Amino acid sequence: MSHPISPIRPHKGRGALSNPEGRFETTRATAEDDGWYREDEVVRPRTEIREELARSVISKNDSPDVGFDRALNPFRGCEHGCIYCYARPSHAYLNLSPGLDFETKLFAKSNLEEILRSEISKRSYVCKPINIGSNTDPYQPIEKEWRLTRAALALLNACNHPCTIVTKNALIERDLDILAPMAKRNLVQVFVSINSLDNKLAAKLEPRASAPHRRMHAVRNLRDAGVPVGVLVAPIIPALNERDLEAIIEQAGANGANAIGYTCIRLPHELKQLFREWLDQHYPDRAAHIMSLIQQMNGGKDYDSNFATRMRGQGVFADIIRKRVQVAARKAGLNRAWDTVLDTSQFVPPRVHSPQGELF
Repeated sequence: MSHPISPIRPHKGRGALSNPEGRFETTRATAEDDGWYREDEVVRPRTEIREELARSVISKNDSPDVGFDRALNPFRGCEHGCIYCYARPSHAYLNLSPGLDFETKLFAKSNLEEILRSEISKRSYVCKPINIGSNTDPYQPIEKEWRLTRAALALLNACNHPCTIVTKNALIERDLDILAPMAKRNLVQVFVSINSLDNKLAAKLEPRASAPHRRMHAVRNLRDAGVPVGVLVAPIIPALNERDLEAIIEQAGANGANAIGYTCIRLPHELKQLFREWLDQHYPDRAAHIMSLIQQMNGGKDYDSNFATRMRGQGVFADIIRKRVQVAARKAGLNRAWDTVLDTSQFVPPRVHSPQGELF
């Protein structure tokens, strides 16, 4: 007697449908139904937070298509669960899955403030703006408890060190008491990521991020507090969320944003499989069409890592998106993202705590 494997089902509040092995694993597991499967035995994956003692926290990159060369990420993994997240494959380095593991098995760098203080105190350190949240969101839900992002901001503020922030969570409003004084000294630029105005779509794409309208409200609150804020329409997924492109840019301008940026969806490594599973589950009627358009934007492949095209794509559809952004941004009076120049001249290195104390 045969027992067919139960179909993949979405988990409430999670983006990924499965937990495939990372690309570095030497073994593969396959599910087999022995006939004892029962629907009520399905257990929802719970969030697990592990403490990590980091050896360094400032990472550097030389990618020519990124608007910064220094980054700080308080967490590994991200509870927002965005199915399109290009950072998912990084969990494979931890021998964890880029699927459900990425959004449920999280790591908090508990000594972040201590290591950051040490790194920016070195005599050889050269002050340049640090981007907070380049890989995973610094204001994901666990930040409420761990407050690592706030600790980093407090230190940077005390040292007059400039930074940029990328987030899709309205929790950033909690730190306006730090961000507003930094903004007065031209030390901070915030970017809020909004790629759709459809709450139902966002609940599937980014299940634990703030709703789009709430993020747009955060843009207004940041601007009202004097904090320069841009909006990133990222990522744009053809035939899925690109219909909201002009409306997002228009609302961004109306709510006080000063800049706009965009990227098209990227599907490196294991993300290809995860995104295809998600499409087949949630949008089976147009999954093939969406993937066809993505391939047209990537030279016939699911993903092209070429620095010149990986962020914006190539071909006719990519050109249309680029022109639509340009026209909408011009109408809204918005500058390009990452064009703001922050002040590095005010930086004063923090004093390193000495067991011998200080005379002055």
